[in-house]
Amino acid sequence: MLAPERRSRADLAVAAGIALIVTVALVVVWFRSDARGTTSVTAAEPPSALVTALAVPENLDPLWEASSAVPTAPLVAAGAVVTADGGDVVGRDRTSGDELWRYSRDRELCGVTASWDKVVAVYRDERGCSQVTELDGGTGARVAQRSSDADPEVMLSADGTYVTARGNSRLELWRSDLVRTVEYGRVGAPVNPGKQPRSGCTLLDVGSSSSRLAVLERCPGEEGDRLTVMNPSPKDNQEPEEYGSSVLAGVEAGVEGARVLGVSGETTAVYLPGGKSTGPRIGLFDGTGNAVSEYSLTSAVGPDSVTAASSSVVTWWTGSDVVTLGAADLAPRWSFPGALGPGAVMAGSLLVPVDNGIAVLDLSTGARLRTIPVERDPGTGPITTAVAGDLVIEQRGDRITVLR
Repeated sequence: MLAPERRSRADLAVAAGIALIVTVALVVVWFRSDARGTTSVTAAEPPSALVTALAVPENLDPLWEASSAVPTAPLVAAGAVVTADGGDVVGRDRTSGDELWRYSRDRELCGVTASWDKVVAVYRDERGCSQVTELDGGTGARVAQRSSDADPEVMLSADGTYVTARGNSRLELWRSDLVRTVEYGRVGAPVNPGKQPRSGCTLLDVGSSSSRLAVLERCPGEEGDRLTVMNPSPKDNQEPEEYGSSVLAGVEAGVEGARVLGVSGETTAVYLPGGKSTGPRIGLFDGTGNAVSEYSLTSAVGPDSVTAASSSVVTWWTGSDVVTLGAADLAPRWSFPGALGPGAVMAGSLLVPVDNGIAVLDLSTGARLRTIPVERDPGTGPITTAVAGDLVIEQRGDRITVLR
């Protein structure tokens, strides 16, 4: 029979030392980790599903308002109204404004958008706007996360299939599980160099659909903006698959301000700024980036123009007018003067913010049917709008107001 093993004081001291080292290491790892600066409070159950409004209400009164400085438009995901400030993303009851869930980090938000009934929040770290978290819109539970190289500032956009994060020098396209489908532009320390078609370009604007990614960029040695049309889901996400790329024809050298108004199917609509011999226009381009048609604009376009898209129409606020584009072909339909923002569709009508109210417009003709009185502080604009069931939500500067 073997004698029981006896441990000396030295053995016990060594074991205690190892345990202490492991404990200290775990504390250091936790102290340096992102988890230490993250607070996640989820909802016990998601809010009730939205019910589509069958008619535009006769009157609209404010229900609640809240600060939301990070988004540029109201966000609705899985029935919750989402606000974002500093490092906080909050899902709110749409009728009361009460908090349903909260996700907070000790980092600054670069941007927040909503898609797929989820919320995509991008935070800034030492590498730029590189830390991305996807939250369930109804409960705030974390669904996915990713991190990659990024510019110090990014603009987020969503088309229903992909979310795009565009900086000045690089962009990424993500699908619903946050897997990257396209990396374009600047690449830090590439494993396989030479996969990007151009280098040193400044990315000006972007638009996407399920079948096309359109990028406006200004490249070294070129006097005009370049439109590049790509596959949003190539075989290799680090090697863009171009369908076509060329400097915009018909825009005078040195003229700036072109922007992507929308991408539908394989068609891209681009605002073409006027010069000394040409006026401002909307140009339509096919799936290879070739010009198809142009439409002249009768009014000037401001520097802070805003677009909004729904399943039935694309609306573009030029700074004074709303121009509507067909959702399928992106051809201009009609314009409405005196607007404060691009508006949103409700019960088959377009609701457009105007001075002292909301204009209810016929979606087919642009005729004003009536105006719903709404009080706002003077000088508020641009105003972006969202519709959630029978609620109308306005983003006024760094605050949202919910009306019913």
